[in-house]
Amino acid sequence: MRKSLLSVAAVASVTLLLTACGGGGGGTDATGDSTATTDASAEATGDAGASADPSAPPVRGNEDLVVWTDATKLDAVTAVAQAFGEANGITVGVQAIVNTRSDFITANQAGNGPDVLVGAHDWIGQLVANGAIDPLQISADSLSGYSEKAVTAVTYNGQLMGIPYGVESLVLYCNKTYAPDTYATLDDAIAAGQAAKDAGSVQSALNIPQGVNGDPYHMQPLFTSAGGYLFGLDATGTPDANDLGVGTDAGIAAAQKIATLGDAGSKVLSTAITNDNAISLFAQGQAGCLISGPWALSDVEAGLGADGYTVQPIPGFAGMSPAQPFMGAQAFYVASNGQNKSFAQAFVTGTSGGGLNSEEAMTTLFEGTNLPPAMTSVRATAAASDPLIGVFGDAADAAYPMPAIPAMDQVWTPLGQAYAAIIGGADPASTMTTAAQTISSAIASS
Repeated sequence: MRKSLLSVAAVASVTLLLTACGGGGGGTDATGDSTATTDASAEATGDAGASADPSAPPVRGNEDLVVWTDATKLDAVTAVAQAFGEANGITVGVQAIVNTRSDFITANQAGNGPDVLVGAHDWIGQLVANGAIDPLQISADSLSGYSEKAVTAVTYNGQLMGIPYGVESLVLYCNKTYAPDTYATLDDAIAAGQAAKDAGSVQSALNIPQGVNGDPYHMQPLFTSAGGYLFGLDATGTPDANDLGVGTDAGIAAAQKIATLGDAGSKVLSTAITNDNAISLFAQGQAGCLISGPWALSDVEAGLGADGYTVQPIPGFAGMSPAQPFMGAQAFYVASNGQNKSFAQAFVTGTSGGGLNSEEAMTTLFEGTNLPPAMTSVRATAAASDPLIGVFGDAADAAYPMPAIPAMDQVWTPLGQAYAAIIGGADPASTMTTAAQTISSAIASS
């Protein structure tokens, strides 16, 4: 089990690290829009509908049920789709699409897209805005066997838009040599790392990637523990673009707490720690603790050994709110303009006959993707063999689903720049107020 979990850390989750954490993409590639350089659709599945020209827009195959996903999930999605096809006597084709989300929207509008799409939950706002996916023909009660946060993630404007199969979020890693415990507060973890730094044993007490442009994705657990929020919720529980928390009293107070960890305070936070070096420095024994995700696991274990580190959900600051990093869910959606929507609904919502909403299908998806399962019974079985699956799953359950509204795209760059400035000593109140104005103006004009 550990070997397969390491493989997903090295492959399936690397895309998340590259863009959402970079602060400019709003999760576009970060949560599943594949950045692979090859199109595996026709060759990998025998799909006659894929274009031979890799630069040409993708089109659906000729099968009864066509599913689009990205290259990292191709084998797992193919396995469950083929099982459904065999159980129901229909032909099935699964295509790996490079720019999965954007190409799907274009193809769906043209009537040559798939019946089912596989992708991240934070695509939902854009997909709904483009009329690209249909609500599922089941109630939320039908997903009582799934993580509550996963169901929340795929619910939009009060409607269930997808079936979640995997979840993930940031966690806290600590080097057992210098920070040997699991910690009730983030302050305790920082204190252990700081003691090692003061002794000259490590370079950093706690690695949190920020870089010169800042990184809201990795800062979110600190921001929320200190009382900050990005968007309030409307009556349906959907993030409200009109309720931006960045420049509120709560957002400014959270920024002031972050400032105490920057250059004007304890210097725990540093823009010299980036997505390029945060994991590697920790794996080399040069940091007491690290905030990262399951994608860091292979490097951490290779560097520190299987017993050289701890992993736990990120704790909050002492006397403050729980830390809530962003949670990401991967899910299956029914295309609004698919050629065979009845097959699509049956595949995505079905509890038998090869349908996704079953332990058998969810187990197959876990074994192929190794994301902590969204279905709680499958997660419990997996965690019995590999306790880290349970830890990563618990961390996702304690996290906050990344807002799926299109307005989230306008947050990353201004907020990241604000965090970098605050770490460097800028005034938190004026910096967050300016960031809020920039974000609000961008949302209004988008």
